[in-house]
Amino acid sequence: MNLVVDVGNTLVKMAVFQNGSLQYKIAFPREEFFQKTEEIFKSFPHIEKSVLSSVVKNTEREEDLLQKRSELLILTMDIGQPFTNHYATPTTLGKDRIALIAAAVKNYPGKNVLVIDAGSCITYDFKNTEEEYLGGAISPGLEMRFRAMHEYTGNLPLFNPVENPDITGNSTQKAMNSGAVNGVLFEIDGFINMYKSENKDLTIILTGGDMLFLSKQLKNSIFANPNFLFEGLNYILEFNKTQ
Repeated sequence: MNLVVDVGNTLVKMAVFQNGSLQYKIAFPREEFFQKTEEIFKSFPHIEKSVLSSVVKNTEREEDLLQKRSELLILTMDIGQPFTNHYATPTTLGKDRIALIAAAVKNYPGKNVLVIDAGSCITYDFKNTEEEYLGGAISPGLEMRFRAMHEYTGNLPLFNPVENPDITGNSTQKAMNSGAVNGVLFEIDGFINMYKSENKDLTIILTGGDMLFLSKQLKNSIFANPNFLFEGLNYILEFNKTQ
């Protein structure tokens, strides 16, 4: 059994895999790390290996606990990756993006794949049929767009996004929803259409926190997968067993 650990700025996400199959997943605040980790190892005593991906610094205590309980792999640029990385600045490439491309290689070998992660930021990552990662794009996510309009102006309030907003908003709330939500949808569909025009038989994966909200409104056909990051981290762990 494998334990996958993804430490974010506010939440820790964990998943347990057995023979490549997701058995369990959970998300919780970072201050609950030690309690939840102990509970997982108690519930799944056959966990032998773990992988840690973190966007925050100073995870030594978390690493120590995982190392005591399992054989730990820490995701860095120095470990083996199941694809050829052509990113010009590989040391600045987000660990989440590495994991997403790894998942694309595992699930769609020999395919052109565009992975769209709709979270705090929206990331676009492309790998080709030769399992080469070529890069992508980063733009503000939905919540960031609403917050930016509120925090960088004097009068615009903070709203939550609503589905299928009218193009022509006849109130401030509706106008902001039109700009933010429709803007994201137009952006994503535009990126997909551009990649489709340049790459034959393109597979599109949508994941991330806003996946469900956006997937129902996009014009293009996509595969929505909320566990894509977990799958990529687990595949990196498995890949490095043989290195």
